[in-house]
Parts: sequence; C-alpha cells; structure tokens
Amino acid sequence: MPQIIPIKDLKNTAGISDLCHSLNEPIYITKNGYGDMVLMSMDYYEAARRKWEMYADLETSEEQIAQGKTKDAKKALQAVRSKYGL
Repeated sequence: MPQIIPIKDLKNTAGISDLCHSLNEPIYITKNGYGDMVLMSMDYYEAARRKWEMYADLETSEEQIAQGKTKDAKKALQAVRSKYGL
C-alpha cells in the first residue's frame, strides 16, 4: 500500500530518509490535501530509471518494426563479424 504523508512531515528528514529506504517504493507527499510530490530513495530511483530507459528502447524498436526499419539478423551478424574480424 502506498505511503502518503503531508508536506509538514518533511521536517523530520532523518525519519523520512529511513522510511524511503525501508519501503523501497515511492512516498507520496500531499499539500493542502492534494498530491504534490513523490519522494524515493536513490536506489529505487536508479532502478526505476533503468526500467524507463528499457521501456523507451522497446518503444523505439516497436516503432522501427512498424515502419519496416528492420534488417536480416544473419546479414547483420555477418557484417559485425567481418567489421571486427570475428
């Protein structure tokens, strides 16, 4: 279940830091009862960022396939082998 805390609780920085690292998920910060920010540990952020980059790469690949921008795998592998003398 997501953690939702009011912005005034950010005064307890050490406690919030401990909470971020123990939950291993984002903490949602509210301001005047409405969503305002998301707080997370660096480890969680880096893992999420890697996933976002992978999804972006997959999306690009799907677009290229739909546009017919593909190559024959055997020919591409042969080109790499000959280029690098493998």
